[in-house]
Amino acid sequence: MIMHSGYPIFIVEDDQSVRDALGLLLGMEGYHVSMFADAESFLKAYRPEWCGCLLIDIRMPGMSGLMLQKRLLETGCKIPVIVMTAHGDVESSRQAFRAQAVDFLEKPIDHDRLMKAIGEAFILQTVTRNKDNQSAASGLLLDRLTPREREVMELVVVGRHNKEIAGALGISVRTVEVHKARIMTKLGVDGVSGLVRLSLTGRSKHHI
Repeated sequence: MIMHSGYPIFIVEDDQSVRDALGLLLGMEGYHVSMFADAESFLKAYRPEWCGCLLIDIRMPGMSGLMLQKRLLETGCKIPVIVMTAHGDVESSRQAFRAQAVDFLEKPIDHDRLMKAIGEAFILQTVTRNKDNQSAASGLLLDRLTPREREVMELVVVGRHNKEIAGALGISVRTVEVHKARIMTKLGVDGVSGLVRLSLTGRSKHHI
C-alpha cells in the first residue's frame, strides 16, 4: 500500500547497498527520500526547519548513529528517529530509546516493521508540529496584550483573585476587572480556564 504523508524520509547509512535498497523500497512506497553516507554530511546539510523521519544506522565511520541521535536531540531537533543496526545489543537499544528513538530495527530490515515504525514516526511528527503551530499562534495572540495586561494575566492564571491582583499591582479592583475583560476579548476566550490553556501553549515565548 502506497502511503502519502507529505513528510520526507532521511536515510543516514554508510553501506551504499543498504542505502540504495532502502531508498528504492521507500520510493516505491511513495515517499520522498534523501540519503546521506555519514552523520557528518547529514549535519552539514541539516536545517532546523526540516521535518519528517530519520533512519539512522548505528555503526558508521566517524560519528556513530547514536552520537548523531544525541547531537540532534541536544540541538532541539524534533525529527523522529528510527535506529537501524546489523549488530544489535541491549545497551545500544537502551541508548537509542533513551534518546527517544521511535524503534530499533535489526538488519535485514523487516518491511512490515519498518512501515509501522515510519507510520508511528510521522504521527509523532504531526503531533509535534501541531503543538508548535498552536504555541506560535498563542504567542501571536499574547503579543496583542499590553505589558499591564500581561501582568494581570500572569496573576489570573496562577489563581489570584481580583482583590489580590489589585493589591499586587497597586491598582483598583475595578481596573483589574477592566483589564481582564480586555484580555479575554483580545485573546478570544470566555473564562479563566481559557486563559490558562492559552498561557500554557504560549509559555515558551512569554514564560507565563
